[in-house]
Amino acid sequence: MRDWLRHHPNVRTIRVAAVDLNGQARGKRVPVRFADKIVKDGTRFPYSVLNLDIWGEDIEDSPLVFESGDVDGVLKPTDRGFLPMPWLEAPTALLPLWMFHDNGKPFEGDPRHALANVVRRFHDRGLHPVCATELEFYLIDDSGRELRVPPSPRSGKRRLGADTLALRALDAFDVFFTDLYEACEAMDIDADTAISEAGVGQFEINLLHSDDVMKIADDTWLFKQLVRGIARKHGFAASFMAKPYPDWPGNGMHMHFSMNDDEGNNLFDDGSAKGADLMRNAVAGCMKAMPGSMLLLAPHANSYERFVPGNHAPSGIAWAYENRTSDLRIPSGNRRARRIEHRVAGGDINPYLMMAGVLGSALLGIEDGLTPPPPVTGNAYDLDLPQLPTTWPTAVDAFAASPEMARIFTPELIENLVRTKRQEIRYMEELAPEEVVELYLDTV
Repeated sequence: MRDWLRHHPNVRTIRVAAVDLNGQARGKRVPVRFADKIVKDGTRFPYSVLNLDIWGEDIEDSPLVFESGDVDGVLKPTDRGFLPMPWLEAPTALLPLWMFHDNGKPFEGDPRHALANVVRRFHDRGLHPVCATELEFYLIDDSGRELRVPPSPRSGKRRLGADTLALRALDAFDVFFTDLYEACEAMDIDADTAISEAGVGQFEINLLHSDDVMKIADDTWLFKQLVRGIARKHGFAASFMAKPYPDWPGNGMHMHFSMNDDEGNNLFDDGSAKGADLMRNAVAGCMKAMPGSMLLLAPHANSYERFVPGNHAPSGIAWAYENRTSDLRIPSGNRRARRIEHRVAGGDINPYLMMAGVLGSALLGIEDGLTPPPPVTGNAYDLDLPQLPTTWPTAVDAFAASPEMARIFTPELIENLVRTKRQEIRYMEELAPEEVVELYLDTV
């Protein structure tokens, strides 16, 4: 880690930050001369900082605050090390952290530790998840009273239609995307293809698959910060908000995963068109846990505006082969790349909690030898299927009561997240619709 700073002598300040339950970066600005001390000893701030609401307020009656004296935890660097922050004017480095107790044990309220626990359980069984994420976002001009697509830096004209998969839509913002991909390279974020999506000013970028699950989660979290930062540098906003426009499709975050053994063989592939029993076990686990995990897939008030039948966001619990109307899709193509695509999550998720929930659910299906119902065919929106929770409060209640979530997450994390969301629900009732959009546009 220290070598990185020696190779970047122009860096004068660093940001040290951990991820809270809402996926927000919480941390400090530190002069670079103190970097060696942080690398060696870490830094400290209260446990409660990882359990703030979306406004950054303490959670009322949280045992992490007054009951315990609001004591400090120890923040230690992750193995990601120092990273540049290309969206800032001054050369600055980011050092991602995660939280521990003074005795060296992980703080169980840290979402990054939640994912690490799930990955460890897979590895204990000789299983190695291989994951990739697809992130949708809007480029937005938020300078006026209403949100609209920003003018093209090349032509000065505004895009009027969706132009799904249109190269001209990408070309119109080529300067932005060029800067973004260069920044991804600098931050070691494995960004793959970019496409124009179905909403006006909406795009999608895929991150390459890897068997390093934590890197994929880190990449996803960092990528969201990077996109928002580079967009502001270009004079407009970028938002992963689930539904910034009522009349345009929402932003999804699709996750693909397969399962390797110790030798790198894909255990979801048995050479057949249907795939291996292990794959169907994982499908069944995800389906069984879907109601309880909905809060992780749709964590905010605005998230539930995305689940409108026929609007490319699944509302019923089903799986299918090569069918984008189902929430679990088995893509076609090379069978050696056999995988599951989980299509429910919005772009506003905390990637650590979302991936822990999805992979943890799949693991329960594998551990319990679950069998899914037959795959659906045709338009899943028209079928009589078990339904996902359709409101934020019901999703919070389902998560709190879920026996599946209790097998994936620690009681401490469940309690902290439930308290956080119930406080946000109370406060959100006081906001007008335009204030909700303003709140979420840059935060999630």
